[in-house]
Amino acid sequence: MEASLTFSFFLIFSGAALLASVALFTRQPLLIAYIALGALIGPYGAGWVTDLELLAEIAEFGIIFLLFLLGLDMQPQALLHSLRKTLNIALLSSLCFLLIGYGVSWAFGFSQREALIVGAAMMFSSTIIGIKLLPTTALHHRLNGELMVGILLLQDMIAILVLLLLISMGLGEFSATQLGKTLLAVPLLIAFAVTTVRYVLLPLLQRFDRFHEYIFLVAIGWCLGLAEAAHAVGLSAEMGAFLAGISLATSPISQYIAISLKPLRDFFLILFFFSLGARFNLGLLGEIIIPSAVLAALILSVKPISFRYLLRGALHSRKLAWDLGFRLGQISEFSLLIAYLAVETQLIGSAASHLIQATAIISFIVSSYIVVMNYPTPIAIKDSLRRD
Repeated sequence: MEASLTFSFFLIFSGAALLASVALFTRQPLLIAYIALGALIGPYGAGWVTDLELLAEIAEFGIIFLLFLLGLDMQPQALLHSLRKTLNIALLSSLCFLLIGYGVSWAFGFSQREALIVGAAMMFSSTIIGIKLLPTTALHHRLNGELMVGILLLQDMIAILVLLLLISMGLGEFSATQLGKTLLAVPLLIAFAVTTVRYVLLPLLQRFDRFHEYIFLVAIGWCLGLAEAAHAVGLSAEMGAFLAGISLATSPISQYIAISLKPLRDFFLILFFFSLGARFNLGLLGEIIIPSAVLAALILSVKPISFRYLLRGALHSRKLAWDLGFRLGQISEFSLLIAYLAVETQLIGSAASHLIQATAIISFIVSSYIVVMNYPTPIAIKDSLRRD
């Protein structure tokens, strides 16, 4: 009998609290506890939580709110400046990681198409881990924070193009018209967001700023509304949420909104990491453990080095360049979307999909260890490295 959603939430959050306590006592990053819990009580473990499709959809809100909060603290001019600085870095690094993923998977006997898709999944770094582990002061007021945001956003744009291409391949056709419409939707969505905020939302928020519940409702409605609008025109919901945040960043109450939504973001991010562990079929581990370990080792080694040297012109401090390189040293939640979509459309087999998933889990865990143990983060175990 399938457990109710309430009972599933009880198991997830009670179990997360228990494993998080163990993680803190043993000085481990908390997200490892959430992934481990998913593997333990998900359908491929004890089988106590089985409705993963619903949980995965709910967990997506965590990424949406993360991007919305990020946008709330970004001024549009600063964002454009950082995007111009990081365009070449994002393109060159993505090509490098594509070749690594292709080469390793091809060497382990995967087909050429599977190798290309695995390579495409290696191109991106995790927005969740990158932003979650960067101190707020560095994220919003320092050059390394601006550069990280610029790189991650450009990677997200590349990821959207990859997902569109995979959808077209899955349908057996490539629609240049649909791609053109999607690209045209970006400036139209920006114009809509700026106009709506200026003439509708800001006047409403200024008039009723004493009612905190109203501000909270308007903020969530705007975030989810623009996320859904972006999804409807072929973009990602995450990009729509980020645009929703950017458009409100000039509001004097943007910081109040950001503080109010942080607990909600963390609630959904716990579900995201749980669903990541729960969706991994442990029965396929023996088949893909060696290629995933080799691929993860290369990614974890090459990504920091690549970003360190690509960023040497933008960051004059070698220490800061290494810092940013290691923070971008994993693959992305977009990599998981590629894995899920490609296997659903039968572009790759289950083994190739799990190769991407296993590489993501390994890179998430090891990268988090490296950053939490060596660089300032809001969740550092050492007091000397803890920065809000």
